[in-house]
Amino acid sequence: MHLVIVGGSDAGISAALRARELDRDIEITLLLGDAYPNFSICGLPFYLSGEIERWEALAHRTQNDIESLGIHLRLNTWVTAIHAAEHAVSLDRGDHQESRLPYDRLVVATGARPIRPSLPGIESPWVFLLHSMDDSFRLETFLTTAKPQSAVIIGAGYIGVEMADALTRRQIEVTLVEQAPTVLPTVDEALGRMLQDHMQSRGVRVMTKARVTALEDTGGGISVHGEPDWRLDTDLVLVVVGVQPDTALAQAAGVAVGIRGAIRVDRYMKTNLPDIWAAGDCVETYHRLLGDYTYLPLGTTAHKQGRIAGENAVGGRRAFEGSLGTQVVKVFDWAIGRTGLKEHEARQAGFHPLSASVTDWDHKVYYPGATPITVALVGDLPSGRLLGGQIVGHWQGQIAKRLDILSTALYHQMTVDSLNDLDLSYTPPLSSPWDPVQQAAQKWLRVRSS
Repeated sequence: MHLVIVGGSDAGISAALRARELDRDIEITLLLGDAYPNFSICGLPFYLSGEIERWEALAHRTQNDIESLGIHLRLNTWVTAIHAAEHAVSLDRGDHQESRLPYDRLVVATGARPIRPSLPGIESPWVFLLHSMDDSFRLETFLTTAKPQSAVIIGAGYIGVEMADALTRRQIEVTLVEQAPTVLPTVDEALGRMLQDHMQSRGVRVMTKARVTALEDTGGGISVHGEPDWRLDTDLVLVVVGVQPDTALAQAAGVAVGIRGAIRVDRYMKTNLPDIWAAGDCVETYHRLLGDYTYLPLGTTAHKQGRIAGENAVGGRRAFEGSLGTQVVKVFDWAIGRTGLKEHEARQAGFHPLSASVTDWDHKVYYPGATPITVALVGDLPSGRLLGGQIVGHWQGQIAKRLDILSTALYHQMTVDSLNDLDLSYTPPLSSPWDPVQQAAQKWLRVRSS
């Protein structure tokens, strides 16, 4: 059997590795349109900040590691068409000489592409996007040769806030522009404002409720125009306003798409066409809490979906158990993250949500180095079921691992009160007898009963 995988990032590589684990005899060919298989795109801000000196370190596995498993890598190879009825794909290696490659099973893992707003001046050489290794090389070359003194970042999502940190570390004056009321709109406004204040304390200028209308090349730089009636002259513009699923190839072949044009898959990552699976940022994602599909392009999700697609493509029958949208980001000294639903999302889903938050120390205050940590919980008022949580605090305060407690509780449909029954570890340098997560649960219960 010949398994062909289109896309060599998280989902594609995971599919190939799992298929190889389960079947040592099948032929596996992995096609990717660049020369960087299995590179961590999530690590790009830390490469550009200088915290990671060698871009090669971003590879989860080297090309030799992958090929040593008998996986055939075809780099710089573009799939121009999928011929589902014929079980073949058309290839172009950049020489405009098309060839065909037959397959028995196909996994589509084409990922997402960055949203490029329709702004006048977006093609200026002073304007950059950041989604691929090549994007990072272009930006790094500009930072090194042009030595910009100032930068405007359009979009204050995860990449936007991380890049504000990265460019500030390089002694660049950063202005962060966001249409929403606060930075990081994926969390509650109260927590977003806390992060915003922290970023401003580190020298980042933040403009919220601000919409960019045009980019004007001034010859020696670029001018950013926006509403309501403002203008910023700068040396560099970074546009990071989100991504959209890259599904044109699949759609042309007759693969069904849904939310935001993402590929529709079942819980087994199977598409509507015979012998074709799909995974990663190009597909709809089953949300475990909602019991329905949404679009959630996350690296952790892509790895899991790819593994399942690879397993099922070689005869398995494993279901994707669903995402909870768990995500965390480090910005300067802070980390902030969320899992599950925010209050308004829970209400839209038909729950009757109640929110409560608590701010306490990440460990016993008598032990040196204690820092504040804020935990906010959302629970269903009638049933007491935990629906979501958000945490913000110093990045060394185990923010991510505490968020994982909430994610695990959500996975198992626990109530808010049952968080208090968890046997969590404790020692004064690391926590308290009642962890902040449990203190937040107790606060929620008090609010519920008041």
